[in-house]
Amino acid sequence: MTHLNELTIAAARDALRAGETTAVDLTMACLTAIDAGDGLNAFVHKTPDIALDMARAADARIKAGDAPDMCGIPLGIKDLFCTKGVPSQAASNILKGFKPEYESTVTTQLFNAGAVMLGKLNMDEFAMGSSNETSCYGNAINPWKVDGRDLTPGGSSGGSAAAVAADMCLAATGTDTGGSIRQPAAFTGIVGIKPTYGRVSRWGVVAFASSLDQAGPMTKSVRDAAIMLGAMCGHDLKDSTSADLAVPDFEAALTGDIRGKKIGIPREYRMDGMPAEIEKLWADGTAMLKDAGAEIVDIALPHTKYALPAYYVIAPAEASSNLARYDGVRYGHRANLKAGDGITEMYERTRAEGFGHEVQRRVMVGTYVLSAGFYDAYYNRARRVRALIKRDFDQVFAAGIDAILTPATPSAAFGLGEMANADPIQMYLNDVFTVTVNLAGLPGISVPVGQNAQGLPLGLQLIGKPWDEAGLLNHAYVLEQAAGFVAKPAKWW
Repeated sequence: MTHLNELTIAAARDALRAGETTAVDLTMACLTAIDAGDGLNAFVHKTPDIALDMARAADARIKAGDAPDMCGIPLGIKDLFCTKGVPSQAASNILKGFKPEYESTVTTQLFNAGAVMLGKLNMDEFAMGSSNETSCYGNAINPWKVDGRDLTPGGSSGGSAAAVAADMCLAATGTDTGGSIRQPAAFTGIVGIKPTYGRVSRWGVVAFASSLDQAGPMTKSVRDAAIMLGAMCGHDLKDSTSADLAVPDFEAALTGDIRGKKIGIPREYRMDGMPAEIEKLWADGTAMLKDAGAEIVDIALPHTKYALPAYYVIAPAEASSNLARYDGVRYGHRANLKAGDGITEMYERTRAEGFGHEVQRRVMVGTYVLSAGFYDAYYNRARRVRALIKRDFDQVFAAGIDAILTPATPSAAFGLGEMANADPIQMYLNDVFTVTVNLAGLPGISVPVGQNAQGLPLGLQLIGKPWDEAGLLNHAYVLEQAAGFVAKPAKWW
């Protein structure tokens, strides 16, 4: 049998049900891999005792014949998800030592289905970043290397991506506000899906931008994404944005048949200066879907060019509002005060000490665009642009398009430190192909399709119709099968 920690969810599920392995064996294999991979800095809070207790309970359920698909599957949990009694810091010093007294809805549903928590995963602070370099824990490292250089695993779900790509866990939770599942998935050669806004509950997930945030799975295959997404979904009365919709059988939707389906190729995503390797990857993916029987259609999404500036007004504005709660009064870090200091000094010093530079930058931008005199000029204008972007997609899907194919990222993974100290706009450009999906509330998935000249993985993005994760996953499954991507990073950690 394949090394236990290298199994997919689907293969592990079948092996567990057949009695070929146990959840305890799977968990022990992953815990060993996690310890061996400490150099990647993917896991920031290990929970071996909790994991083994959960694995034993899963084995008992399997033995009793009560085994949901995720039963016994070892997972990593992004540090943005609140996990009862376990540090949940959002990779920020301002939440240092915070151990929630409650469990997020997503982790509750996964654990109720028998999944095993191996620990908490690294991320950009409050999910603000594209390279996992804003974390209070230090950066996570991509298991892929070029010429001995340390590369970014992407962000903000960089720890999740690195852990899955390095076979430390069978899958991981991620969150996506502007591409934070799809970009790191593309950088590490794994699959990552951002569901339709409202498909997965946000309750118990530390908020960045409430109208954009959405949780999703990061996995080794499309089939695994379908299995795990099914366990994460469901209506939640504790989340007012949670959709009261039935959860389809996403795995059953993977028929591999897309004959007659229409795939849109948006001309606006063909940008000046796009690397030739990304152009070729996109052309190759288009040919794969056409060979599978899909009809390729050129489409227009004319307001795409405004998506990045609109996103970087709306997201910081919502972050400014959400992060106002971290004031040193109720929980988290509180600055030491000098004699004569009052509550204003406490607020200022606490937030200056607790928040990193990128979070401070976005809070300042968000506060500015929401301030009197600038609210209409920036925030309201960005909201109107967002409505136009959503309308572009609505019109395309109404015209019969079933899914849209685009690049996932403008490049392969870049070196750590290459962009962190440069103009922040250069870092923000990593989200150029992904932010439209969040602004429009659509589902999107990144699938590994090829490699660049240096052997690094490259991903393509498929964008689906609202609530059509089943159809989107089937298109992604066809693309995955046609691409046949099986490359793995050389083990150096």
